[in-house]
Amino acid sequence: MCIICGQRLDEESGVTFGYIHKGLRLNNDEINRLRNIDMKSLLQHKKLILVLDLDHTLLNSTQLGHLTPEEEYLRSQIDSLEDVTKGSLFLLNSVHTMTKLRPFVHTFLKEASQLFEMYIYTMGERAYAYEMAKLLDPKREYFNSKVISRDDGTQKHQKGLDIVLGQESAVLILDDTENAWTKHKENLILMERYHFFASSCHQFGFNCKSLSELKSDESETDGALATILKVLKQVHNIFFNELSDDLVDRDVRQVLKTVRSKVLEGCKVVFSRVFPTKFQAENHHLWKMVEQLGGTCSTELDSSVTHVVSTDPGTEKSRWALKEEKFLVHPRWIEASNYFWKRQAEDNFPVEQSKKQ
Repeated sequence: MCIICGQRLDEESGVTFGYIHKGLRLNNDEINRLRNIDMKSLLQHKKLILVLDLDHTLLNSTQLGHLTPEEEYLRSQIDSLEDVTKGSLFLLNSVHTMTKLRPFVHTFLKEASQLFEMYIYTMGERAYAYEMAKLLDPKREYFNSKVISRDDGTQKHQKGLDIVLGQESAVLILDDTENAWTKHKENLILMERYHFFASSCHQFGFNCKSLSELKSDESETDGALATILKVLKQVHNIFFNELSDDLVDRDVRQVLKTVRSKVLEGCKVVFSRVFPTKFQAENHHLWKMVEQLGGTCSTELDSSVTHVVSTDPGTEKSRWALKEEKFLVHPRWIEASNYFWKRQAEDNFPVEQSKKQ
């Protein structure tokens, strides 16, 4: 019911913003009005909007019953919930979960908050989202009520910016799942997944030891969050300091596209036995990834080719690369360059002969 005129509103009109206030529903005109006000305020304070996924992006959680025998030692290494800023491994009995914060996350949030207004947006349930927000932001400095869970979404199994009160031209998204953002891929920075627990590896079909089983972890200084913070600072700097058009007409999606297109600039790639057929090549995600990163792809060998991407050193194209002293690299070289927003050292991605059974 409208609080001004008392008229009953159509149930289907507008969008519900239950994470801001229970039962709050705004019509499209009001949403646009609030977004315009918010945009002016953000730009005055030299801020953009950053939407953050939780699982595999900022942290990794596991159900207690899913701990493997090799992970049982973790139960004796739990950090206190009294001061979560001093720990990274927590036992949350209320949601029957053990959670490991990604290395560098506290520094990441502190520094990102100077440049962005931040939201949490998870496919997890609301109770879980709130518990995670308490670990990441115990003083409610960064997110306050801006914690969106799957209960708030307008589409099943999808995330959308329709429930974020910000202009899409000012929003960046950090998430490990590209398919969750089918309508907003231009806003997305794809994160390398953080697999601390064994259950996380198994969930994604990896038959390998997890970081916890190896008693290891990502690097604080060179890990995913430290890398992406540099990218965020670079995009923010270009948006506010290096563009000539009016501030309100600038679009962070274009800035992101430009920064991404410098990563493999000057590289010309030929694939060898990576795709089943030539027809599938140009539609393959690796082909598209190279192009987004500023490289070019070809199906033919010539002197301008810089890289042959293959999984088999014995193919004709692989042998040509070695003979012509071109780079011969595994497909993971492209993916790593994409995650780290920087051309990776080719020597770290050799193509090795597969071991015969």
